[in-house]
Amino acid sequence: MCKIKKLPMLCIISLCLNMPSLVAAATSIVAPENLSQEAQDYLNKARVGAMDGGDSSDPETLARIRTMLGKIFLRSAMKIDPELFLTEQPMGSVTGYWINSKAPAKPGPVIIYLHGGGHILGSAKTNLGSAIRIARSGIIPVLSIDYRLAPEHPFPADLNDSVAAYRWLLDNGYAARQIGVYGDSAGGGLSVAMPLAAMQQNLPAPGAVASLSPSVDHTGAGDTRITLRNTDPILRTVSNDRRVIYAGDTDAREPLLSPVYADFTGFPPLLIQVGTRELLLSDAVRLARKARADGVAVTLDIWDGMWHGWHDTPELPEAEQACLELAQFFEKHLTSTQKVDKE
Repeated sequence: MCKIKKLPMLCIISLCLNMPSLVAAATSIVAPENLSQEAQDYLNKARVGAMDGGDSSDPETLARIRTMLGKIFLRSAMKIDPELFLTEQPMGSVTGYWINSKAPAKPGPVIIYLHGGGHILGSAKTNLGSAIRIARSGIIPVLSIDYRLAPEHPFPADLNDSVAAYRWLLDNGYAARQIGVYGDSAGGGLSVAMPLAAMQQNLPAPGAVASLSPSVDHTGAGDTRITLRNTDPILRTVSNDRRVIYAGDTDAREPLLSPVYADFTGFPPLLIQVGTRELLLSDAVRLARKARADGVAVTLDIWDGMWHGWHDTPELPEAEQACLELAQFFEKHLTSTQKVDKE
């Protein structure tokens, strides 16, 4: 039996995300030499191949996986910063957590973070790898939002919570143009859907949005969902159950569920980061093309050799660099010396 402690951290996460049964023999990945030694070491140890996700609708199974994943993600985050601390921020119907900072004394630039986890897993208090790295710059505080999860709370509960957090910031003196929004994986899709929903509710658009390894199409379309099925060491589930559990009876092409089908007119500058080994590479490419066609200033940043969720990997130079560029993107758009109009 393989000992879990000898597996790469994201490989352990993959096992948790795809418990309890495996349906295909795992194969190894050959890492290219142009990547950092840390990335090569990870990929050379990682395994790929389809896995059966089991019954994600079972409350007891989900509770065990959520607890296990929470410990794994927090342990990983504390490898990035052993002195990690959170400051709770009540926000009306939702709760946020300032990452490695106290609540700001007065409103100013702020970055909302929406964690990943397939809309059924993850936590604002544990999925913190990228948020720690971005907050480390010390320029703009990062606020992680604790949104509700499916199947207990299917779509649009998490979207409503995200909009509620954004509305709370606006109501408490934060200017829309100084608010950034970003998320990864499912949170990457949510980070795009939330501004769209806010604009539909006649709220001003935030100043900038970033989407990491985004899941933005619940129809399951996209070329790399086929071509990279046996390449991504993290997204290995073969079942569509999780999309159904989250979406319920909602049409999979609903723009707020699958933003790749949305109208992006009036959307703020958008940065998309994705890796070449990601099952969701097509989601990112199609999102970029749709937003760009609607007049959005889009930066599609594709990272050679990177896997789903690499931003959270401890001691990975590519993760540090990607998060640094993400922080610089928000600094550019949210801390301009130009006068910010009152919203």
